[in-house]
Amino acid sequence: MKIDIVVNKSLLSTHVDPDETLLEVLRKKGYTSVKQGCDTSNCGLCTVWLDGTPILSCSYLAVRAEGKEVTTLEGIKEEAQKFGAFLSEEGGEQCGFCSPGLIMNVVYLKKNFTNPSEDEINTFLAGNLCRCTG
Repeated sequence: MKIDIVVNKSLLSTHVDPDETLLEVLRKKGYTSVKQGCDTSNCGLCTVWLDGTPILSCSYLAVRAEGKEVTTLEGIKEEAQKFGAFLSEEGGEQCGFCSPGLIMNVVYLKKNFTNPSEDEINTFLAGNLCRCTG
């Protein structure tokens, strides 16, 4: 089946299988920042924004993205680089595999919450799993 989605402000027209996830489609099309970590929607590595809201692309069927806008880490490159550098400078990054999903959520949090409390931040980021640090 053919779908049209906007990925990082560029139209992507592609054919997908009915059971193909958005994660699989994005990776096939070269958006390699979107990672697959757990296959159970528990680690947050596959986080992308769908129409501006974070979702887990590993559990979202690609056909459901028809006509929608998807943002990956490549689409917020400048903000991602700043936060990635901050993580590294603070010693908060080891292998970096979990960083894309975490950064997608942190940037969303920063853009959409004014002065969140520590509890709000912890709750919002609870779905991001780093296997290096636990």
